[in-house]
Amino acid sequence: MNPERPRPTVSCHAGAAVFVLLLMLGGVARLGLAQDPSSRAPEVFDRFAGPVVNIEVLDVQSDVKASTATGFFVSPRGHLVTNYHVIADHVHKPNRYRVVHVDGDGRNPLRVLSIDVVHDLAILQSDTSAQEYFDLGPVDPPQGTRLYSMGYPLDLGITIVEGTYNGLLEHSLYQKIHFTGSLNPGMSGGPAITRDGRVVGVNVSTYGNQLSFLVPVHRVLALLTPTLAPDFRPASDLLEVVRQQLLEHQAAYVGELMSDSLPTVRLGRYRAPTKPAAFFNCWASTSRGEEKPYATVDHQCSSDDYVFLWSGHSSAIIQFFHRMLTSDELNRYRFHQLYTNEFRRNAFWSGGEKEDVTPFRCNDGTVRREGATVRVVLCLRRYRKLKDLHDAVFKAAALGDGNSGMETTLMLSGVTFENATRVARHYLEGISWAE
Repeated sequence: MNPERPRPTVSCHAGAAVFVLLLMLGGVARLGLAQDPSSRAPEVFDRFAGPVVNIEVLDVQSDVKASTATGFFVSPRGHLVTNYHVIADHVHKPNRYRVVHVDGDGRNPLRVLSIDVVHDLAILQSDTSAQEYFDLGPVDPPQGTRLYSMGYPLDLGITIVEGTYNGLLEHSLYQKIHFTGSLNPGMSGGPAITRDGRVVGVNVSTYGNQLSFLVPVHRVLALLTPTLAPDFRPASDLLEVVRQQLLEHQAAYVGELMSDSLPTVRLGRYRAPTKPAAFFNCWASTSRGEEKPYATVDHQCSSDDYVFLWSGHSSAIIQFFHRMLTSDELNRYRFHQLYTNEFRRNAFWSGGEKEDVTPFRCNDGTVRREGATVRVVLCLRRYRKLKDLHDAVFKAAALGDGNSGMETTLMLSGVTFENATRVARHYLEGISWAE
């Protein structure tokens, strides 16, 4: 069974339980965590809570908030850092949503200056100057350093959460810091700082149970430094920026997937691809119930990482699944029916609205692999607003055996047509008869 993906410190959308797996929400000033008497959290809060602000995404027609989150000032000119997923719906539909930050004087408009959709960051600017702000710089704390995260969770007001810095995740496509503080919805985009106020990272996602993640500050500096330059001009089309970043990103990780021959795992009489890169996790399971006249062996791998585009649509997801079926009880005809039904099962992406993606279109055929006949199907759908990007589903099934068979499904999202076909061919080369 696939383990839960990290929840991006979730976007709390008014009027609906939209669980975006990131950390957005908002609220009323107070210290929201019972601290150990020896904790420095009250002192850190008193000294450094000033630059941390509540961000709201408003529906333009009603002027009612659709979601809330957190950001923090990083310059006296009103530059703010937050997560991309906080303002993603505004990027997607700028005529439907606007972004503000809230202070004692009311709502202040925010402009989106630059974004990093892959690392989930955005630089915004307020019309008002910042009286207090964080001065960012490189930070490399030793493992075990106490950090203090601030944000606006669940419309309860500003909260400080204490936890431990545990370094960068070792097996991740995107660099993320493991933080043991309990981040909650609404804290997305808030800073995680040392006791002397140095920003180490930006709140981004959580698995719960004190397993949370931060975007490292060096990724923030990479986005912020050019944005602060005197000659900087914001892009006129942010969706085009998203498209270009996704194209560059998919070229990089597909290149890594294609760099070596695929490792394989044995499933009965067959061999099939397994863990193609360090950022994948793989699992296996076997099932043989008394009520079923057949047995299954499953093997699946996926990256835990993905790119949030906007509500209801994520991308850069890679996963694959093998199932071997065997039966000593079914005759050839009944086993063929079972095997055919397994292969026909839908395995398509459910995310994305009709206005964002086309329907899937499929081509099928048969190929010969090391003396065996393999049925293959490749299905693609196109992103309507992000030219040259597609979701792809590749399915294959070994044919010709009376009481056993293996079928496999590969799913890619946010890739070019050329890379979808390259990866599918490379994947097919990893399927063979076991010696």
